[in-house]
Amino acid sequence: MSEFLMPSLGADMESGTLLEWYVKPGDAVKRGDIVALVDTSKAEIEIEIFEDGVIDELLVGEGERVPVGTALATVSAPWAEPVAATPAAVAAQQPPPVSAAKPTAATVPPRAPVSRAAPPPPATGEHHGRRASPVARRAAAQLGVELASVVGTGPEGAITKADVERAATASASSAASTAKPSPAAVPPAAAPPAAAAPDRRAAMREAIGALMARSKREIPHYYLQLEIELGRALEWLREANLARSVDERLLPSVLLLSAVARAAGEMPEMNGFWVNGAFQPGDGVQLGVAISLRGGGLIAPALHDADRKCLDEIMHSVRDLVQRARAGRLRGSEMADPTITVTNLGERGVDLVHGVIYPPQVALVGFGAVRERPWAADGMLGVRPTVTASLAADHRASDGHAGGRFLTLIDRHLQKPEAL
Repeated sequence: MSEFLMPSLGADMESGTLLEWYVKPGDAVKRGDIVALVDTSKAEIEIEIFEDGVIDELLVGEGERVPVGTALATVSAPWAEPVAATPAAVAAQQPPPVSAAKPTAATVPPRAPVSRAAPPPPATGEHHGRRASPVARRAAAQLGVELASVVGTGPEGAITKADVERAATASASSAASTAKPSPAAVPPAAAPPAAAAPDRRAAMREAIGALMARSKREIPHYYLQLEIELGRALEWLREANLARSVDERLLPSVLLLSAVARAAGEMPEMNGFWVNGAFQPGDGVQLGVAISLRGGGLIAPALHDADRKCLDEIMHSVRDLVQRARAGRLRGSEMADPTITVTNLGERGVDLVHGVIYPPQVALVGFGAVRERPWAADGMLGVRPTVTASLAADHRASDGHAGGRFLTLIDRHLQKPEAL
């Protein structure tokens, strides 16, 4: 028997709130299955299990906040008989209250196992065979949402809290388009999400601030920048997109991401972590993509094995990451895996990015806007589209010579877009 622990979903995560269980005691699970939804200070993250087995007991109740490393459940080998729940555990159906104090690993008291049966079926046929978590049912009751009208995005079509909130938002938008209600006519049910949004933004700003302060305090940054001519790359992209439908067209940012990923694969010293006083190379290129969230804040999930993906695969993966990041549906591995991060502020009109490294990573690449600038080539002066690429790197893991080679490699790949 083994324990399934609260994972670390980023260097700034100290604890998380278990929002929903997607499994129950007796369920068989496979490595990579999504088994729970956890709320960090930045987002709601779906967490995977990393071994095959059978869920024995759920040790943490929905709504409980626990430190990273806390045992969430026990898992037996696939061939083992699941441990029978005790009468006391069966009786403990209600999740424990969330403590107002911030727990630490040293102060968390032992807790009795919480064994949860499958959610009871609804009194009517409104679910049409779909499962809704207790958190989702409570949210639906608070927001006045009919579960029968909600499309579930959880495992096997299960309805989650996020699904309910999206349905509530869509309903409110539809109502607002037909009539402009007075302040007195706004239903009380709309208050909880509105009140929760500032809290999440404040928590995210606090988490980002703490992590960036740690980064600047502990990491000896050095910075380099290189202006890269993009005329050939953009002309190739224009011609490639002529043969594609609108939905399949590639964006210039995909070329930039692919070039960084290829360069990182060729220079392992820029792709990894500084841990326990030594550099640890990354296991593949797991490219962190900085994504701005609609409610404010930033998150940088991993684009897995980015150096081995073609441009179409990167385009599809990035769209998927952005959509799920802004919907609060990222997975644990996407938050824990990045080996190097890319931030692109070109769409905001920024020319140059001086990035701050995400510890324990050792490098961050930034891109500004693509601009028409004077460019001299072969003794001739003309106007060409260029972008300024910047590098923030950890001087403990590399030096300026290596950083310069890395930026030059990015440039070299962008001059051969057909090979990306």
